[in-house]
Amino acid sequence: MTLSEPMIVWRPEDDPNIRPPLRGGQVYRPDILNVIEASIDGLNGELRALSLDIHDHPELKFEEKYAHDAYTAFMEKHGFTITKNHHLETAWVATYTHGQGGRVLGINSEMDALPGIGHACGHNLIGISGVAVALAAKAAMERLNIDGKVVLLGTPAEEGGFGKIALYEKGAYDEMDVCLMCHPAPGPRHSISLTSCLALSFITVEYQGHTAHAGLSPWEGQNALDAAVLAYNNISLLRQQIKPTHRVHGVFEGKDWAPNIIPDQVTMQWLVRAPTTLEMEDTRRRVTACFEAAALASGCKVQITITSTLNEITQNKALGAELADIVLKRYGAIDYEWGIKSASTDFGNISYLMPGLHPGFSIPTIPDGGNHTPGFTEAARSEVSHDACLVASKALAAVGMRVLTDEAFCQKVKDTFEEEKKLR
Repeated sequence: MTLSEPMIVWRPEDDPNIRPPLRGGQVYRPDILNVIEASIDGLNGELRALSLDIHDHPELKFEEKYAHDAYTAFMEKHGFTITKNHHLETAWVATYTHGQGGRVLGINSEMDALPGIGHACGHNLIGISGVAVALAAKAAMERLNIDGKVVLLGTPAEEGGFGKIALYEKGAYDEMDVCLMCHPAPGPRHSISLTSCLALSFITVEYQGHTAHAGLSPWEGQNALDAAVLAYNNISLLRQQIKPTHRVHGVFEGKDWAPNIIPDQVTMQWLVRAPTTLEMEDTRRRVTACFEAAALASGCKVQITITSTLNEITQNKALGAELADIVLKRYGAIDYEWGIKSASTDFGNISYLMPGLHPGFSIPTIPDGGNHTPGFTEAARSEVSHDACLVASKALAAVGMRVLTDEAFCQKVKDTFEEEKKLR
């Protein structure tokens, strides 16, 4: 599918048997891809059961104990060496080594769900995709006597907990030559997306004022709630002057509030997003000025804390080109418009630190039922979504196996990573 063709979102009522036309031609090492496809197809029932089990037991960030145990038991049953509670309580790693030496293929499986709406970002599918890629790589290495190592890392707390960043800082990614994963999202039927995502900054703003009797002597107070409302309105006005690809959104809360007391304390949580980290930092400076202006106008003190920053995903161009070649010849369409391009993820930081690939894959969704909605929770457990996940997993596994078997390609991946670093 090209950008000139209409982009129609895949809906549950659409016939999944209608697929985009394939380009044709031979992929790299079709013998490897044949083993990958046979392996994942053979595991279909087990992977489906695992996905539904995780979906039925949603757990919030850093609480993924059920998922931790389910994934580690599954991987151990399939011949991987397991380390539980790997650096973090609910993180884990499953490894498989064949032969002597060789390169190391890294893969991520996410686990956490969202408050109140469960697996509304499809992490059950992300989790089993990592499992499928790892098991398919193992099958190919065994069948075709390919040296190397597979490292499947179970990463907690993607939803605001920065689990991958913590694991990277503790050395969990050190031996990987590349790292791969994928993510479900709305999009055109049977498409796999190579979009990036938005860089993101988390900001905590605290206004401190002074209480007073709201009726008897309000002039004695400094109203922290007024400061927060001013900041909120300042940013609402600022949005007219920021690019449409940028996002600024926040909430505020207080304690011991009453209508007859001038509020003296407000805490605000804000997120600033933009397509690149540099653009995000520029917009963040303008947002910070809105906070400071509100403090000046209200007479309150303000403390602004940048708590965390997520980078945009840098899709390694060599890895992405290989994925596109496989998908277009064997499976479906490549998309550059959908995926999670307006969301954010801690994998962005990983892609800044090492060669990485994080494609999206489309699943059927209802109108207004995209990621982080109850509609997406239901979409993430459908059989058609499961099948789409396995297709993406086959393509990712094939990319990973080229890293292990083609030294020139692996060097190209690393050279591309270094070149992309210079452009940031």
